[in-house]
Amino acid sequence: MDSSLDLPNIATCTTCRFKENKSNYWTAVMYFKHPNGSFIRVPQIENHVTGFPNGGMTVYYIQPPTDEKVTAFPKGFRMITGNPFRRSRPEIDPTIPESYALSFRCWEGRDIFDPSNRYAPGAGPYDTFELPKKQCPGGIRANIFFPSCWDGVNLDSPDHHSHVAFMEGEVNPDSGLFFFNGTCPSTHPVRIPMILLETVWDTPRFHDIWPSDGTQPLVLSMGDPTGFGHHGDYLFGWEGDALQRAMDNCLDVSGRPATCQELAGLTVQTDEEMNACTKHVQVDEITEGQYLEELPGCNPVQHGPEQATVVPACNAVSTTMPLPAATEIPMNYATVAT
Repeated sequence: MDSSLDLPNIATCTTCRFKENKSNYWTAVMYFKHPNGSFIRVPQIENHVTGFPNGGMTVYYIQPPTDEKVTAFPKGFRMITGNPFRRSRPEIDPTIPESYALSFRCWEGRDIFDPSNRYAPGAGPYDTFELPKKQCPGGIRANIFFPSCWDGVNLDSPDHHSHVAFMEGEVNPDSGLFFFNGTCPSTHPVRIPMILLETVWDTPRFHDIWPSDGTQPLVLSMGDPTGFGHHGDYLFGWEGDALQRAMDNCLDVSGRPATCQELAGLTVQTDEEMNACTKHVQVDEITEGQYLEELPGCNPVQHGPEQATVVPACNAVSTTMPLPAATEIPMNYATVAT
């Protein structure tokens, strides 16, 4: 997407709880591979205490557990976290923040007070870096944390992540990143909101046709049956200074939207208003609602452990349609005093 677009003004609605939030969020879709080799999209369902949105994801903007200043993203800011080509666990220090950034929660039950829901995202014995290798009676919640330190200069970078960095410090394995009090490295001194995406996948509906040989039948839409390629994309799109007001005033640790309505002047949408915001399908390709012979696009299943590769000369519908020309990455566009 062209980063010069004025998202708050060109967007006609938003599926987010706050009307001022026109940001774009993306993560891979999950598919179930039937024993006969065909694929069907796993439905998304609402998260705990989020109302009744039509699937979607829960988005958190997390401040540090101190009085440290948090700087809202500037217009045109974007970043990614994770690596879609990864098919094995990276060799990194298991105590650092990056090790807790991407995980899957295997819920033993759907109740909010179920023991498998007592730990923060990425922490505790129910989360794994890879896709769970067993049935999860309450479904699977995917957790994606983005880096929360910025170089203060670049809105983007050629690899879409070098301009940001994770905090430094040793993470408590029982609490993870949610309440982590780390420090930003000198190369990326500006503290930005730590974004967390949670997506709940309704995998129990497939348990009656789950493979009996113990194989793991779930695969992410880029052809990843391991889950190691779990990743997320973010493009900032809040109206005016709305996000900065939220970071400065919405300090309720429970994350109640009403707090931001009262203290930051944000507009809270109802479930009906959120669900009324829809977009017509842009690509003439069947991707859900029925079993497919192969994953959409050119995304053959690649098990690894070596990195996945791009299919050459792809002729999928989504790659043969006329598309806008790529835009130049904005560099040195903004400077923030630190």
